[in-house]
Amino acid sequence: MPQVQEMPLEVIVVGAGIGGLCTAVAMQQAGHSVKVFEKSRFAAEVGAALLVTPNGERVLSRLGFDFTRARADDMTCFEVLDGVTFEPLSRADLSQARKEFGAPLYTVHRVDLHNELLRLTSDLDIRLASRVVAADAEQGFILLEDGTRHHADLIIGADGLHSVLRGVVLGDQDAAKATPSGMSAFRFMIPTSQLQDDPHFRELLKLKGRGNSVLADTAHQTERHMVWYTCRDGQIQNFAGIHESMPTGGDVCFPFYPFILRDYRGGLTRETMQMLPFGAQGANQAIEDAGALGAIFSSSESTLDVAGRLGVFERVRRLRASRVQTMSKVRLGKEGEVEAELRQYADPPGSGAFH
Repeated sequence: MPQVQEMPLEVIVVGAGIGGLCTAVAMQQAGHSVKVFEKSRFAAEVGAALLVTPNGERVLSRLGFDFTRARADDMTCFEVLDGVTFEPLSRADLSQARKEFGAPLYTVHRVDLHNELLRLTSDLDIRLASRVVAADAEQGFILLEDGTRHHADLIIGADGLHSVLRGVVLGDQDAAKATPSGMSAFRFMIPTSQLQDDPHFRELLKLKGRGNSVLADTAHQTERHMVWYTCRDGQIQNFAGIHESMPTGGDVCFPFYPFILRDYRGGLTRETMQMLPFGAQGANQAIEDAGALGAIFSSSESTLDVAGRLGVFERVRRLRASRVQTMSKVRLGKEGEVEAELRQYADPPGSGAFH
């Protein structure tokens, strides 16, 4: 009989973004030994704000995330306004979200979210300026730019848009490349202190709800709107302008593809699919992935369990993540446009059963 290695598993997480750090915390809290490899030095973190929806909030809270420390703002409504007249087109009251969905919604600056995750990983082995250039799924190791190899029982890829590990999982680097989405997003933030004395801004605030406001261009034939919400305890006004791309091929997302699991004593899996922004689910699905991995590997007793546990992860996450990705492509109120596509990710496929 093969020798059984007792817990903890040796786990490598490639990438220390939101998904990578959440996964590292979840796997450490599940009792495993975790190393994180990140190509940047975190010398000057940048980014705009994002939404944490109830599915993401529940996982973060379970990991010990402190939304007060992260200076997150409560999101008590989601509304669509006419971008010219500011007349309300639709509005969802989210003030009772904790009662209705089991958790509230927040808007938070990406850097503040990341810093709070770094606090939770303060006792983890995080190696910055460590670029992964290759990996071997059969042998269970990653190769760094400096030529060093690092082995693990489980390797988790969270290395973002230009992922190396995605190509390893798929067995095809070309299939892992991003393709144009046809949409562009321009994000910017303005300190509230620079606007609060402006009479026009004060008038706009009277019309805006406390939450996520979408200013829609109802006359334009293609998708074009502005998203507006606050972060950092209301000290920052966050904006994102979304519109059809010019034909330069610069904006990207990923097509659907089958999850491929490597059946060997080590394991390698890739975290969440890339999302378009309409459902605010890019970060939240990565957070869900982290929570699922932590739960699935919480009772793992040996390296022999890895391949089987990855199979459970695929069954738990693939259909749901695919449904969320499909829904993230459509505007609010136009979900019927993707109903047929959604049914292939129903459980069972073709039915109307969604979870």
